[in-house]
Amino acid sequence: MTYDVRVTLQVLKLLEALVEGGARDRYGFELLKVTGLKSGTLYPILARLESAGWLSSGWESAETAGKPRRRYYRLTGVGATAAHRHLANAPGRSLHSPPRTRPVVGPAFGMSM
Repeated sequence: MTYDVRVTLQVLKLLEALVEGGARDRYGFELLKVTGLKSGTLYPILARLESAGWLSSGWESAETAGKPRRRYYRLTGVGATAAHRHLANAPGRSLHSPPRTRPVVGPAFGMSM
């Protein structure tokens, strides 16, 4: 099911981070660092966007010794379209903003959907 969601400044920050990541899957902690949002803000937004059909998610297929599995998120086609539309219409925001100075963490590992 897809529906439109209320797009706040926090949602815009998350959408921008997901769009800048391209087709690459992003995990929650990485999104926390990139957006600067608190976990109590980020995770409810991720859940809402997934319920709206804007995101899909899945768990890492294998657990690394001593580390919990990561849940990865990616924009769906509907989500990417909505993200580009909202970011293009947001005052002071651009999809072509300078790249972030924070390092990007390695690629996703075997995400199961």
